[in-house]
Amino acid sequence: MSSSAPPKERAGRTRSGRRIARRPVAVIAWGAAIFFVLLAIFGPMLVGTDPLRQDAAPLLPLGSPGHLLGTDDLGRDQLARLVYGARPLVEVSIFAAALSCIIGVVVGFVAGYRGGRLDQLLMRFTDLGMAMPSIVLIIIAVAIAGPGAGTLVVGVGIALAPAFARLTRTLALREASKDYILAARVGGSRLPRTLFREILPNIAGPILVQFVTTLSIAAGFAAGMSYLGLGIQPPTPDWGYMVQAGQEFIYSAPQLVLLPALLTVLFVAACSFVGDDLRDAIDVKDMR
Repeated sequence: MSSSAPPKERAGRTRSGRRIARRPVAVIAWGAAIFFVLLAIFGPMLVGTDPLRQDAAPLLPLGSPGHLLGTDDLGRDQLARLVYGARPLVEVSIFAAALSCIIGVVVGFVAGYRGGRLDQLLMRFTDLGMAMPSIVLIIIAVAIAGPGAGTLVVGVGIALAPAFARLTRTLALREASKDYILAARVGGSRLPRTLFREILPNIAGPILVQFVTTLSIAAGFAAGMSYLGLGIQPPTPDWGYMVQAGQEFIYSAPQLVLLPALLTVLFVAACSFVGDDLRDAIDVKDMR
């Protein structure tokens, strides 16, 4: 039996999809999110200055010849460091959100579809994860494996997975009781095929919204951990660490703090608004 939604439901989704980015705030948010992703991918190719090279006087002001945004306390070009600093934050955010999505979707699928004691056991672990502050789980991961991008991805991914698990379980329970799933069971469809070829296409919208929302949360955690010195380690340019390193010069060279902080806030806010716009466009009632 086909796993696609009924014609009326598909038509409704199509009409809803046309509302994406129709509001001015949503248009700006989509544009900003795309800009940051492109900056992370192509930015370093377009900047001819090595962000680690110390070839200028320290703390040059904005608009200095050859250094549009000045230099930091070690004489490194601030524009190059800002451009290169986008990649670690975007990469960690995307990979952490993807990891949390994979873990949460698998746990939620199994719990919602199988039910019984396995459902209760998995949901108790999920409740425990949601009850514990995410920052504590991330710090524990850093304490065990040491600071770095990989540790951040794993720590943030695990910390944010319970929300995916809860959402997926709710959606899987709803879909599992529908006629097309019952027909698939009667027809001898195996569990993996039923979950990923029958149920998943019909709940992809809410999961996509949750992914984008999680992306903004992951970015906030990644920047915060780098600010604390527990994330991306120097000398790699990273906006979170740049804020921490520049706060000593907040009065003499405020751009060292304000610029990376502003870019971080804009990226987090853009992802958050994109998630809200997707939620409105898809009309996700299950997440309310």
